Amino acid sequence: MKDSIKMMPEGERPYEKYERYGVKSLSDAELLAVIIKSGADGMNSVDVAKEILKLLPARSNLTALNYLSDEQLMEIKGIGRVKAIQLKCVAELSKRMARTGSMERISFKNADSIAEYFMEHMRYLTREEVHAMFFDSKQMFIAEVKLFEGTINASLSSPREILVEALKRDAVSLIVCHNHPSGDPSPSKEDAKFTFKLNKACEEVGLKLWDHIVIGDRTYVSFRERGFFS
Repeated sequence: MKDSIKMMPEGERPYEKYERYGVKSLSDAELLAVIIKSGADGMNSVDVAKEILKLLPARSNLTALNYLSDEQLMEIKGIGRVKAIQLKCVAELSKRMARTGSMERISFKNADSIAEYFMEHMRYLTREEVHAMFFDSKQMFIAEVKLFEGTINASLSSPREILVEALKRDAVSLIVCHNHPSGDPSPSKEDAKFTFKLNKACEEVGLKLWDHIVIGDRTYVSFRERGFFS
């Protein structure tokens, strides 16, 4: 069959290339081809993989999977419901693996480690999400909670929910983190107003707001690093 990967020159077949040179030798398209397994009429699995990467020219690499819906994937010849689900699961697995590795390096005093933990999840979101991380009296991580989803204006009108979650877990300090879907983490006036309001509320109940971090695309802004907190 024309769409069979066996029709490719042996040195270009992903499986054979893997066995001969190792996984790092495979291109993005070849890695996807191993998951896809088979192609469609006139296309082998590598060709199908290349079509996936073309769907989002601005992000024509494996991160494209995090932006594509099942329906978009299934518009490609050779991608049905099952393959679309498999590809989305691979993308999610990759994000979770990245977060697991980041968790081991978390320090509430290190904005870079907090941003790294949230980055692989938040940088792909099309809507704003607000998360909080809570720490105990020994500065040990207790829990992460997703607090809100929506725009900063609507979602962050009151710090009450954050304080409730912190006190419920006997937290002593916390860090708030939210994303900017635009990819630009520059804090807005609303971000600054909310941070001031939350910090004041935390002080009133004996909590320490250690930082508010805004996540962009591979970049972040820390309010503490910018001197917002004394």
